Amino acid sequence: MDIKVLGSECCANCDAQMEIVKKALAKVGRFAKLEKVEDMMEVMNYGVMSTPAIVINGEVKSRGKILSEQEVITLFEDQI
Repeated sequence: MDIKVLGSECCANCDAQMEIVKKALAKVGRFAKLEKVEDMMEVMNYGVMSTPAIVINGEVKSRGKILSEQEVITLFEDQI
C-alpha cells in the first residue's frame, strides 16, 4: 500500500494527520510506504485544493479535514 499525506510544510493539521496515519498503520499491523508530500505543485496534481489530504494507491480518499484513527483504518480496510 502506498500512502501519501498531502499538505504544506507549516501545516499543523497536516502534521497531525500524518501522525494519525502512522498510529493507524501500527494499530492494524500493516506495512505501507508512507510519505508526506509538501510540494504544492504535486498536491495540486492530485486535484487537491484543501489540505490535509490522504492519497492511497494514487486515489484521493480524503481532503480538507483531519480523519480520526478509526476513519483512517476504515480507508485501509477498503484497500484489501
